[in-house]
Parts: sequence; structure tokens; C-alpha cells
Amino acid sequence: MRGEGGAVRLTGAELGAALGERATLVQFSTSFCQPCRATRRTLAEVAGMVEGVAHVEVDAESQLELVRRLEILRTPTVLVLDAEGRVVRRAAGQPRRVDVIAALGEAV
Repeated sequence: MRGEGGAVRLTGAELGAALGERATLVQFSTSFCQPCRATRRTLAEVAGMVEGVAHVEVDAESQLELVRRLEILRTPTVLVLDAEGRVVRRAAGQPRRVDVIAALGEAV
């Protein structure tokens, strides 16, 4: 779904979990992805530090329609959503904690 200005917008129903009150860190993972484990820890840690931020992990293998629609080409891929569910940042690969915090600054 596209939001205002053409931005992609996601809902909690599409992700299978509630969105954060201020922002949501969405991680697309696969079971065989080694960097996904470290990314999970990093995102959970950052979400725990910032009030109103949720971390949602999506199994890319079981959500192929969503993966195709969002053009997820590798795992981990992280999307940063604002409070309305609009994608404000996107990154493929294992993110650094400082980069996740900076990206959240754009969302909240």
C-alpha cells in the first residue's frame, strides 16, 4: 500500500504484529541467515531503549507476497516505519546500532 507522497505504508495486520506507538523496526529474516540473529539482538536492544518503538521480525520465507511487494532482495533487510506505518528508511545487511538509532531519529 502506498501512503501520501508515494511512501510505502504497512499495517500491523500485514506484519502480523502491532506497530509501535512512535516507530517500528521491521526485520525481514530467514531461518538460515546468520547475520539475522545479530540484527535481531541489535534491533531488540534499540527498541528496548526508546519508548514507543516496536521491533517486528517477519519470516521472509512465509511472507513471500509481502517480500515481493516490498522488493526485499536479501536478508536481513530492515525497514524503519514512522507512527503511521510509512517506510522512512530501509537498509539491507546487518545494521550498526548507531545507524539504527539515527534512522529512528527520522521516524519519531
